[in-house]
Amino acid sequence: MKRLIILFIKIYQLVLSPILGYNKCRFYPTCSNYFIESVNKKGIIRGSFTALIRILKCNPFSKKSGFDPVK
Repeated sequence: MKRLIILFIKIYQLVLSPILGYNKCRFYPTCSNYFIESVNKKGIIRGSFTALIRILKCNPFSKKSGFDPVK
């Protein structure tokens, strides 16, 4: 299951992200790479929840940016 989720994220990175123009992430690593790393380190449930919180921080109204590693 974990491999399937990571495959979907990689497909998003290769196909959808360039088309939609979402290649300008405010954080490093990018939100999609953060998602993959988070799922690998924390498992599907906790990793997805952590990644969702990160994605919610990545918006035009947030003043946060920069290096934000998976903890």
